[in-house]
Amino acid sequence: MTHHVTSMLDTYPKDLGGVDRAKLAECIQACFECAQTCTACADACLSEDMVAELTKCIRTNLDCADICSTTGNVLSRHTGYDANITRSIVEACRTACKACADECEQHAEMHEHCRICAEACRRCEKACEELLSVLG
Repeated sequence: MTHHVTSMLDTYPKDLGGVDRAKLAECIQACFECAQTCTACADACLSEDMVAELTKCIRTNLDCADICSTTGNVLSRHTGYDANITRSIVEACRTACKACADECEQHAEMHEHCRICAEACRRCEKACEELLSVLG
């Protein structure tokens, strides 16, 4: 998918305002991957016998998935760019990913899906931090 993200950025007919294309592509990819992983983790949690003990994890997974999907969508649009909106949503995504990773890590030894999800969330959190460091 990164290839498609990069290809679409490369075909954008106007200037991207000096935004680092590699960091932008990485963040978009990480957001969509994290959204899918969080959705799958929430579903796997629902299948666990101890589902009642995973309520917070499921909620955090679903919140993170929604925020990551929205962030990936916003970052994929460049016409009429508003740096304040972009910065705010990327910060929110970083926060959601950190919260979800922290929660999933608490269950990672018992549930492999939570370990995998925590890794995806940390990757997305890092990609958001790196993009924020180069946003104007």
